Amino acid sequence: MARIGRTWRLVATGAAFAVFGICGLLFSVLVFPFAWLWPHRASSQRVVATVIHLFFRALVAALQAIGVMRLDVSGAAALYARGPAIIVANHPTYLDVMVLLALVPRACCVVKNAHWGNPCFWGIVRAAQYVSNADPSELIESGARQLAAGYTMIVFPEGTRSPGGDRLHPFSRGFAHMALRAGIPIRPVLIDCDPPAFTKRMRWYHVPSRPFRMRIAALAPLALDRFIAVDTPQAAAARAVAQAVQAHITEHLFAYGFFKTRN
Repeated sequence: MARIGRTWRLVATGAAFAVFGICGLLFSVLVFPFAWLWPHRASSQRVVATVIHLFFRALVAALQAIGVMRLDVSGAAALYARGPAIIVANHPTYLDVMVLLALVPRACCVVKNAHWGNPCFWGIVRAAQYVSNADPSELIESGARQLAAGYTMIVFPEGTRSPGGDRLHPFSRGFAHMALRAGIPIRPVLIDCDPPAFTKRMRWYHVPSRPFRMRIAALAPLALDRFIAVDTPQAAAARAVAQAVQAHITEHLFAYGFFKTRN
């Protein structure tokens, strides 16, 4: 029975990835031209953000219904809240972006520049007006504009999936500059996947022995003045905020049991 269940999850996972890829390609080919031609960029972005949110909600629900994954969320009210916000999260799996976009109604992401040339993603990232990480200065400016428009910025400051174990990659400072520019608190989010699936070292077909459980924990917002003095120079302030937020998230990953306790 265990072997049958694993085979079923492998087939179901492959089908889900195929649907995701096909839908992404169709979105790029069919929806992006309309979004690009629409005369009002603000309303176009709102519609696209809503479509992406609903699509990923449906995909997450389908993955749970067919027995591939489970999803547990704590602090959901912080994720559903309207208005500008910066969500900063660790990045253990490939599915983190999908799950957060399914949970956050009006979101904008910082994504790898490589996705602008990906055949499945190029139309999505452009139509949704996501922010590329290619140019640090443009990242900060674009992120500030999205926050001013009332969007929630989703940032994975490690820049790639976490190395595994009880470590995180060093956080980049782009999110800290955005928060300082906008003057808004940071909302830390913890993500865990047990057993590990879709990590940096795993392919999509490395299906775990049982349905994986994704846990999302939204922590209390962090006010910037908790980490810096009023007259701190911008560069030093961003460095201090980035380091403090990484330490805060790491500490709570241990406290929540997402990382193993150090001896």
